[in-house]
Order: sequence, then structure tokens, then C-alpha cells
Amino acid sequence: RKMKTVLFAALAASAAAFAPQGVSKSSTAMNGAMEDLKEVAEKSNPVLKYYDPLELATISIWGQSNEASIGFLRHAEVKHGRVAMAAFVGYVVQSNGFHWPWNMMTDGTPFPYEAGSPPEQWDALPDAAKWQILLFIGFLEHFSESNGTHYMKGGMPGAFPKFTESDKIPHPVPFNLFDPFGFSNGRSEEAKARGRIAEINNGRLAQIGIIGFLAEQKVAGSVPLLEGVVAPYAGEPMAPF
Repeated sequence: RKMKTVLFAALAASAAAFAPQGVSKSSTAMNGAMEDLKEVAEKSNPVLKYYDPLELATISIWGQSNEASIGFLRHAEVKHGRVAMAAFVGYVVQSNGFHWPWNMMTDGTPFPYEAGSPPEQWDALPDAAKWQILLFIGFLEHFSESNGTHYMKGGMPGAFPKFTESDKIPHPVPFNLFDPFGFSNGRSEEAKARGRIAEINNGRLAQIGIIGFLAEQKVAGSVPLLEGVVAPYAGEPMAPF
């Protein structure tokens, strides 16, 4: 149901894995950021390893240091990979007719699972429902940017701040967005590092997957493996309303 909103983010990050570097405040910090970048690149793809055809490692974003720019691009890829994974799973689930068992509206209106493909289901949502989704996403964006150590200032790219540790929420929140039940608390640092690499690779595949679905829906035959698998869509998948 979040298909079109999800796609705004999913399109932006395909090159973000190969992040930048340049003149920073400290050559030590600069070298450390680049070393981390190359280490992640080699672990995520031992065959291709570090690959920077656009030379993003030589630029600075918005006049920031290259260390900050690397943080920005690495965070962008993780975030967009997560969005794409949610979009891909949501597309598959909705395409197979799965939906919440309760009504969508208090007046008895059901979820629009009979409207057709996932983009058509999004089109069938009332604007009020779409605004709820967009505003919630906006809240998550604001919270992640204004809490914890920022990814452009030495924070870990992709880390989402904990609700339980924030002093900016006016009332207690018992669960965090990431790992609300604390299943990863007992994992070793090595296991967590492997999980982060797996997440990057899964996110990259999901970006290809969700765009493949939508491309085939708009241009029949553009993705031969999906020809006849997904239904054509006459709408605009990038339009939220």
C-alpha cells in the first residue's frame, strides 16, 4: 500500500554504495572513512570489491568534508535498501491477495485488495490514508535526523536512534523501531557486522527487484523474466496522489 511513496526513495540510491572521499578536516578521519568504505565494499562483494566508476570518492557534498559525504552516501544506500526491501515484500504480498483481516475504515470500507495490482491498490486508497502514511514517514525521517550521533558527524550509517533513549518524545515509548523486542542484544559484534553486510546486499537486490516489477508493469517485455507474471499498469507509479 505504500508502493508509490516507497519508490521515491528506492530510485535514489543505486550508486550510493560506492561513496565518496576528498579533503576533510583531518587526514586521519578521511583515511579512516575511506578504509571503512573499502572494507564494506570488499565484504559485500568479494569479486567486484571496491568499485567507483563515478569517482564519488573525489567529491564533497554540499561543501561538507569527504568523511561526512561518505557517511551521507553510505546512509543513503542502507536507507533506500530498507525501503526497497519493504516495497518488494509488500508488492509480493499484495499481489497474492494477502491483506489485513479487519476493515480499513470505521464505516466498514475494506482494504482495496480487490483493486488490482499493488500500484492500483495504492491508487484506490483514500487521500486521508495516504497522508497518514506520508506523515508517519516524515516523522521517522525527522526523528532519525535529530537524535543520536548523526551519520555525517561520525555516527554509524544506517543506525536508527532508539525511541527509548530519546528525550524529544513527550511520552514514553516502550519499543524501538529497530529490533523492538531486543532479539539482537545478545549477538556478538562480529555477527552484527555480518548482518549489516547482508542487509546492504539484500537492499541492492530489492532495489533491482521492485524497479523490475514496476518497469514490466509499465513497459511490457522490458523485463523478460517477468513478462506475463505482473499485470500491466496504466497509472503513474511515481505519483503519490
